[in-house]
Amino acid sequence: MLFAAIALTLCPPTGVRITCVHDGDTFIVERERIRIADIDAPELNGKCSLETARARKARDRLLTLLNAAPYKIYRQGKDRYGRTLAIVTNDGGSIGDQLVAEGLARTWAGRRESWC
Repeated sequence: MLFAAIALTLCPPTGVRITCVHDGDTFIVERERIRIADIDAPELNGKCSLETARARKARDRLLTLLNAAPYKIYRQGKDRYGRTLAIVTNDGGSIGDQLVAEGLARTWAGRRESWC
C-alpha cells in the first residue's frame, strides 16, 4: 500500500511522465503507471466526440480527487499493458466508486463497452 499526498498534474502528450494523471482511470506516481482496477473510464481518443468529452471530464475529475486529499493505493497485480492494477481510496472511499457515482466511469465488467 502506498499512502500519497503528491501533487499531480495532467500528463504531457510526450516526454517523461513522472507524476501525472493520464486519463480517467490511469495515473502515474513516481514513474509507476496505476490503472484503477474497479472502473472503466472513456478514452481520450474515443470513437465519437461524446466519448472524448466525457474522457476529459473524467480525467479532470480524477486529477481533482487525487489532489484534494491524501489517497491510498492498494495494489492487486498488473494488467496486460504492465500497469499496476489498484484500488485507490481517499477519505470518501473508493475513488473509482466516486467517478462511477458521478457518471464519469463505469464499474469494470471484465470488458470494454462503447461510450458512443
